[in-house]
Amino acid sequence: MFGRAVGVRVAVAVLGVVAGAVVGMPAGADPGQARIEDQRVEADRTIDMGVYSPAMDIVTRVRVLRAADPKAPAPTLYLLNGVGGGSDGNWLDRTDVVEFFQDKQVNVVIPFGGAGSYFADWRTDDPVLGKQRWSTFLTKELPPVIDETFDGTGANAIAGLSMAGTSVFQLALAEPGLYRAIGSYSGCVRTSDPRGQAIVRTVVGSRLGNAANMWGPPTDPAWSANDPYLHAEALRGTDVYISSGTGIPGPYDNIAAGGDPMQNAMQLLFGAGLEAVTNLCTQQLRDRLQSLGIPATVELRPNGTHSWGYWEQDMHKSWPVFEAALNRA
Repeated sequence: MFGRAVGVRVAVAVLGVVAGAVVGMPAGADPGQARIEDQRVEADRTIDMGVYSPAMDIVTRVRVLRAADPKAPAPTLYLLNGVGGGSDGNWLDRTDVVEFFQDKQVNVVIPFGGAGSYFADWRTDDPVLGKQRWSTFLTKELPPVIDETFDGTGANAIAGLSMAGTSVFQLALAEPGLYRAIGSYSGCVRTSDPRGQAIVRTVVGSRLGNAANMWGPPTDPAWSANDPYLHAEALRGTDVYISSGTGIPGPYDNIAAGGDPMQNAMQLLFGAGLEAVTNLCTQQLRDRLQSLGIPATVELRPNGTHSWGYWEQDMHKSWPVFEAALNRA
């Protein structure tokens, strides 16, 4: 499917979501330190914050679901949205994340923005996507702000879907020891072989960005340097959860079900092929980790498309892995 560039580009564009809202840095603000620019308390212990990133020189939106006991210290779980950054389909409006974590002693942090960026630090500013320094923001700038503001314990885990299912591995490798556990739902972790490069270019191109501004031309060593498949040995000691469906329609793929009929049709039309590809990627990563003797929890469903119903299910199933890692002494 990904070898057919046109078809995949359409599929990614249809399933993608629009980049999260960002605003420029306020006039006169100190550019040197990440900080909260504004925040608003919402229902169910949900806080909407604008966090300034010195690396990107923007204020980006971050949602925080406070731990069950906000007065007690709590670890942090970061949940990354997919290719569009979250403003048209995200963890908050497409899953039961608020209800699921309501009784759990963990701060859940959901950043918005980063459409088509792989949440990476790009070597060159992109004419369309702009200055992308998401790796720096997520690994160095945001965690201290979260821990200080919400009494974090310093224990972190991170999970992401689709594009972000690749990013969570890259972020873990970029900042060893930051995350005790990582979760990848329907991701393609191998990025530097010809097929992997085609996938990355297609994903970035679906947001009109140029992947050469991220890692250079196809022969550039940066592609291999940022390929978690090649550097999987460095994941030893990190708890890993990976999952994928097969693309065969499953319980959340009923075109006659409630909701938007067009969206249901697109889920079947494009989500099947995309998930078939991520299924192969997940199997390859499973085999790679097994060959290195690195333990991982692998969930290969017998059916299911590239869609939110299954990612909600993945979140539920992976939580015990994260909980054990986050509370380990």
